[in-house]
Formats: sequence, structure tokens, C-alpha cells
Amino acid sequence: MNKNENTKYKLAEAIKICMKTKPVNKITVQNIVDNCGLTRQTFYRNFTDKYDLINWYFDKLIIKSFSEVGINKSLKESLEEKFKFMEKEKLFFTEAFRADDYNSLKEHDFKIIMNLYKELIKTKTKKPIVEEIEILLEMYCRESVYITVKWVFSGMKKTPIEMTEILIDAIPPKLEYILNNINSNESN
Repeated sequence: MNKNENTKYKLAEAIKICMKTKPVNKITVQNIVDNCGLTRQTFYRNFTDKYDLINWYFDKLIIKSFSEVGINKSLKESLEEKFKFMEKEKLFFTEAFRADDYNSLKEHDFKIIMNLYKELIKTKTKKPIVEEIEILLEMYCRESVYITVKWVFSGMKKTPIEMTEILIDAIPPKLEYILNNINSNESN
């Protein structure tokens, strides 16, 4: 890990400490840097605001979980990995999902997942996504985020495996057909 990446992780750990005592909307950049011994200037060299920091930390999870879908992992394996990470970071996700600001984690999660699925489909099918599939994909991604947030707020009572099954079962049939073909191409 390079110095810049190490600094970002220090800031992420610091905001997680803040989340133990304050909701995200009450946490200041000064609170974050006070918890890790860095300066405000260092914070702003790395992030535009606290939501940018939260979204960066989330991206580390998503990119790690979904980067190998259709290559070395199935969608099911990637979703399960995501939910396990979220379970491990329960406090962080509970507090991060409470915020509803313009660049909230909920909206960021949707954009990231939507783009990952679109790129996956385009790369594997080598065709542009037709409008009907894009609409189904958007509906599925929005609902996935909604259900994920609901799971987090309920105290994560379902296991990561149960949550994965719910999201896999919720895939619309036409979208499922495309995703199954992608996963079946893994072995080709």
C-alpha cells in the first residue's frame, strides 16, 4: 500500500471512530483529523468532504467484491463477499446509510453497482445494452440498494448468505438470462 492509500485508510478508520458517538451529519472534518493525527489540509488533499471519504471506503469493498465477476467469481460469490464485509463493518454502514446528502452512500452505491453491471454485460456480450434491459437493470439495482439499507437498519438479522439468496432470487428473468449466460461463459 502506498503512502497516499495508507493516509486514506487512516482517515477511514478515524471517521469510523467518530461514528461510534455521532451521526454522520454531525461529524466534522476536524473531528476526523483529530482522531488520526492528520491535518485538515491532508484530508482535503485526499477527499472533497466526509461523504467522499465514506464513498471511497465503500468503493474499496465494491471493487474488491465485484472486480472478478464473470472471471474468477460468480455474482453470488461477489454478493456474499459484499454482505460479509458489510456485516463486519456494521457500525460504519449503519451510520453511513443514514445520511441523505447529495452524495450519500445510498446514491453512490446505486451508481457504482449500476455501472459495474452495465460494464460486465457490455464486456461479456460485446453488445450495447438494449433499453429494456437497462430499465430492468436500473430497477433491480435501485431495489438492491433499498433492500441492503433495510437489512443494515434492521440490525443485519439475516445472514450474508440469506441476503445473497434474496438478491439473486429478485433478479428479473430477462436480466437473469443475460447474467446466467455471462456466468456460463466463465468456463469457456
